[in-house]
Amino acid sequence: MKKIIILLTVAIISISCTQAQTKFKKEALENVMKTTTNTTISFEEILKKYKGKTIVIDVWASWCSDCIKGMPKVKALQKQYPDATYLFISMDKTFEAWQKGIEKYDLQGEHYLTSDGMKGIFGKSIELDWIPRYMVVDKKGRIDLFKVIEADDEKLIHTLNKQK
Repeated sequence: MKKIIILLTVAIISISCTQAQTKFKKEALENVMKTTTNTTISFEEILKKYKGKTIVIDVWASWCSDCIKGMPKVKALQKQYPDATYLFISMDKTFEAWQKGIEKYDLQGEHYLTSDGMKGIFGKSIELDWIPRYMVVDKKGRIDLFKVIEADDEKLIHTLNKQK
């Protein structure tokens, strides 16, 4: 009986956590980011620009060795799923470092820079504890995949296959 109660508790927690992560928190949506032309835009406005498309979000930074090591996997993902929009959100500390990183690693996609880094409002609102971090937003604007840290993760591939 004790095992059944524990299993039910774990199942309920898992389901409630999954449901809570289908939408971005208000703090994330209101967070203001920089564009590559050095103008500002809220995360909510960014998502609206790509509504109706599958969005792969790659949270990264030019100083992050794991992010850099994962770039070939991201590029392979882009070739395998060319219809998705690839949204790169950088945790770089300066606009200049971010721009150099985009150019150096030849990142193709849409680019935005957070205003306050990993431990800031946006990072906290998406429970950011590691980069790179990949998320998938479906065509209806819901979070379909909240967290993986490898661009070739089975969960990411499965989620993108569902979006086709």
